[in-house]
Amino acid sequence: MDALSEVLRAQRLSGGVFLQGHFTEPWCLASAVQAHDFKAHIGPADHLVLYHFVTEGALQVEIAGEASKTFLPGQAAILPRNDPHRLSGSGRAEAVSALDVARVPGPSKLMVIEHGGGGPTTRIVCGFLGGLALFDDPLMSSLPKLLLYDSRKERAGALVQASLQLAQDELASGRAGSEAMLGRLSELLFVEAVRSHVEALPEAAGGWLAALKDAGISRAITAMHAHPQEPWTVTLLAREAGMSRSAFAERFVRLIGAPPADYLARHRMRLAARQLALGSASLIDIAESVGYGSEAAFSRAFKRCFGAAPSTWRRRFSESAAGS
Repeated sequence: MDALSEVLRAQRLSGGVFLQGHFTEPWCLASAVQAHDFKAHIGPADHLVLYHFVTEGALQVEIAGEASKTFLPGQAAILPRNDPHRLSGSGRAEAVSALDVARVPGPSKLMVIEHGGGGPTTRIVCGFLGGLALFDDPLMSSLPKLLLYDSRKERAGALVQASLQLAQDELASGRAGSEAMLGRLSELLFVEAVRSHVEALPEAAGGWLAALKDAGISRAITAMHAHPQEPWTVTLLAREAGMSRSAFAERFVRLIGAPPADYLARHRMRLAARQLALGSASLIDIAESVGYGSEAAFSRAFKRCFGAAPSTWRRRFSESAAGS
């Protein structure tokens, strides 16, 4: 398994399609939905990835402080960190809240928006992926605020387009199991978009995503993510990478920006935080799963990282999730 697949597997993202939009010029929507808006579909979540897939016309997407970008049929606008944004056509119109004008027609669970001034048409399918305790996640932190996926140019593009059409049909029919299937389709779109973005990075690029293209460093990252409980040392990781210890350490720091030991420690704490948020596993079980031989050592490391003991952090997180 490659490093990106390991990261995506550990994130446990889930979701589905939530809205079909039919817009006519001029029109403008303000989107500021949060994870709790879809709690019934994805369960507890504090992170939301949104996407807007264009099936007809043209879509302008604007994030505060950045220039708007145009998306055409077959293209998806993906927002990995769910930054507040506006959707519009080419004309000027006053923005309205997406949730204010959305409706659920009849027995279908698919929200529909029909909005605009009666001019040329734009149609989109919107979806989401939800996750829990994804703060400081290396993938989410490394992706741009707005990610383009062009199904017309990618190997799996025809499958993505067909899947989204099927998603609309399934939700409209209300067939049993539709939502579970749609969650997998949303994951497919996100995975394909991330892979496409990584493959398009220039060879001289640095950072975590660029490290995934480096064969040796990627193997070391895969090993750490697949087996965080192992007593990894720089020597052992260099062996996984097929490099000398000094060459591995130098290249890892150059690409990642931190020594391997620091990266591993942070990764283990992220995994522990996610386990604390997701369920009721004992502290010793969580400690052992991320490479700590005692609950005391794990608790000290966790407190250094997050400023609170694991039990305190779990309680605060549970209270916060309940309040949302």
